Amino acid sequence: MFLIGIDLSGPSNSKETAVAVFAVAASGELRLHSSLAGADDRDIFLLAQSLGARGDMIAGIDAPLSYNIGGGDRPADAALRKKIIAAGLRPGSVMVPTMTRMVYLTLRGMAVARLLRAAHEKTAVVEVHPGAAMVLRGALVDDVAAFKFDSKCRLNLLAWLEGQGLRNVVAVQEPTDHYVAACGAALAAWKWHINETKWLHRAVLPFHPFDFAC
Repeated sequence: MFLIGIDLSGPSNSKETAVAVFAVAASGELRLHSSLAGADDRDIFLLAQSLGARGDMIAGIDAPLSYNIGGGDRPADAALRKKIIAAGLRPGSVMVPTMTRMVYLTLRGMAVARLLRAAHEKTAVVEVHPGAAMVLRGALVDDVAAFKFDSKCRLNLLAWLEGQGLRNVVAVQEPTDHYVAACGAALAAWKWHINETKWLHRAVLPFHPFDFAC
């Protein structure tokens, strides 16, 4: 079984998309299989197609995979924002899916979720929030708040992720913030798969077809 964490960017800025692929070991640990930087939709589809030929897949996507009718927060967005504020993160860490510019990420998130299913129909897809997944499990708030621009915080979080069972993530040279977020997305998807979420909003069909989990 493979577990994929995807830190997604908008469709015109795929150079900021990172993918982290983990193989699930017999011990239950995740071992880094490969990582991909600057992935466009075709790259993600071909990767999923290749992995799907070798086993089942679970994919955690850091992007909205639906939007609210009429715009604004989905119920899940409002609930998670309340949760992360209590944990010490900024309210803006959870953004409205139809907000200006954010809507492009939502558009791509929905497309990538569809492509993953097209690559391998049994792929389990879940929407995730890497920052929340890490903070709610005890990662330092300051590290999560600053890892986008502070390399020391990125290294701290990778060491913390190793301690959570994501093996070999520290082996990547000069890790980007997108790589760290992809690993955090994989953590959230893994915990969702084994029913150990710290926060979960179940899918509400037909308008919100994917669980949202941290």
